[in-house]
Amino acid sequence: MANSALLRRPRLRRPRWGWAAAVWRPALLLVAVLAVWKAVTALGLVESYLVPAPMDTWHRFADNAGYLWDASLVTTAETLAGFAAAVVLGLLAALLMAYAPALEKTVYPVLVFAQVVPKIAVAPLFVVWLGFGFSPKVLMAAFIAFFPVVVAGFTGLKSIDPDLIELSATMNATRLQAFVRFRFPAALPFIMSGLKVAVTLAVTGAVVGEFVGADSGLGYVIVEATGNVDTAMLYAALILLSLIGVVLFMLVELAERLLMPWHSSRRQPGDTTAT
Repeated sequence: MANSALLRRPRLRRPRWGWAAAVWRPALLLVAVLAVWKAVTALGLVESYLVPAPMDTWHRFADNAGYLWDASLVTTAETLAGFAAAVVLGLLAALLMAYAPALEKTVYPVLVFAQVVPKIAVAPLFVVWLGFGFSPKVLMAAFIAFFPVVVAGFTGLKSIDPDLIELSATMNATRLQAFVRFRFPAALPFIMSGLKVAVTLAVTGAVVGEFVGADSGLGYVIVEATGNVDTAMLYAALILLSLIGVVLFMLVELAERLLMPWHSSRRQPGDTTAT
């Protein structure tokens, strides 16, 4: 009886508090930040034109909800389009470099060089080439998000255990079959980590493009509010940008959970118990 009990398979233990256990710490930190923000402005430690009161920011947001909503949609669309382009092109470049060492030695240094170029200096070139429309913001978002995708994808594809490659060879697997069954699943944790970084950088890229030349979007709202010394509107736009980044990050996190529930990074301490 004792031996049979020891041989029982581990049983997954469900968290007691569900989603509340995961959000109470960030929520508590947010409340603390709001309390400090309220205290700083209420005590007059800084001028209101530098740091507006939380309620002033809320009122400015409520009074301009439609305008800010439309601007948020523009920035989100630019971000998603740029992120999608970065994912497709970045993973393609990573795949080509992983299977062609000569291409890796040629292209990788160029990618590193492009990454260290100040992005704000490149944005005006995109505006000159493509005008003031949607395209330069998408290109800027893709340009900034591209490098993390390439690095993560290339690292993941090259990190596969050589024993798995030998195993696929002994099984007479084709290169495509070896990629689908072994190399890509091994690279997936690296790729998803790169995507989580890239999606937040894509938001930055879209806003940088709007800073240089735009008549809509949250970046334009920030530029306009700065020119008018309207810090309440500026803070409202910054908070919306942060929310967009957080939501997109959480969506990639959700995709990671769905694509690789088997990975050790998805397990929480104490998830298994032996009975």
